[in-house]
Amino acid sequence: MENVILTIHLILALLLIGVVLMQRSEGGGLGMGGGGGGGVMSGRSAANALTKLTWAFAVAFICTSIALTVIAASDAGSSSVIDQIGAPARAPEAPVAPAGTDLLPPVPTDAPLTPPRADN
Repeated sequence: MENVILTIHLILALLLIGVVLMQRSEGGGLGMGGGGGGGVMSGRSAANALTKLTWAFAVAFICTSIALTVIAASDAGSSSVIDQIGAPARAPEAPVAPAGTDLLPPVPTDAPLTPPRADN
């Protein structure tokens, strides 16, 4: 049921975006205006139809939003996210070196005390 409502919700969102983008800008903010040519629908009746369609899509979008919220709340029940995780995660312990072993590299005993000179 949740998937059906979610699909309808996404379709309504796309339709709402499309209808809003088809409407004419009344403020003329972008400098674009519609031509006054006649046709099957005049400019005023088309604007009224798009306005009504926008309201219908917006109401349906809000209703599906509320329905999805109610479904998600009923699925959540009384459990918490921390309950779902379980025991808290612990940091992994560092490996322990065996006793009596030295982790430093061996020091050579026959190494010279002064660095060798470069002959030019």
